Amino acid sequence: MWDLIQKGGPVMYLIMILSVISLAIIIERIYNLNRARIDSQKFMDDIINFLKHNKVIESIEMCNKTPGPIAHIIKAGILKHDRSKPEIKEAIDEAAQLEIPRMEKHLPILATIAHIAPLLGLLGTVSGMIKAFQVIQNKAATMTPVNPGDLAAGIWESLLATLAGLLVAIPTYVAYNYLVNQVDSLAYDMERSATDLVNLLSSRRDTYEV
Repeated sequence: MWDLIQKGGPVMYLIMILSVISLAIIIERIYNLNRARIDSQKFMDDIINFLKHNKVIESIEMCNKTPGPIAHIIKAGILKHDRSKPEIKEAIDEAAQLEIPRMEKHLPILATIAHIAPLLGLLGTVSGMIKAFQVIQNKAATMTPVNPGDLAAGIWESLLATLAGLLVAIPTYVAYNYLVNQVDSLAYDMERSATDLVNLLSSRRDTYEV
């Protein structure tokens, strides 16, 4: 493996570094997004049940015990349970603005790696071809016949760099799209849960005012 990296030229080191960074981010994001995912329907059923029985403290405690962004934004809304509907929505929106960047953490880096890895591979290809043509030029200058073995090193470097760039870029791009879909799914659950809470708290307040 190390021999192949060396034969691929200097660009291979950059590509290998990007592969390590990409793998680390993918593992970290999958782990944290899986931790953040909960059964939002069951969670909201329990919260609504507490609030219908005026158990505000219990609902807040449940939010504290539940990991993930959904519990955080719901807690922000419950803390404003005695306020107007716009104030409740504002509290939830402010909490969501903090949670979304956390869910999207490091994803731009993955997207960047997926885009530049093939370009680095192309750079290695160009570098290898330049070396091959330099060999031809040097042989021509001394009137020495050129044989395939003289060009092998440059072509070998070209092919390895291209292969390495694609091997890093393709799985990184697939993982990026998967993680983006996971974030979108969580954001949808957050929005749906927030809407349910706002409607419930607003209806409770309207009942008390009547």
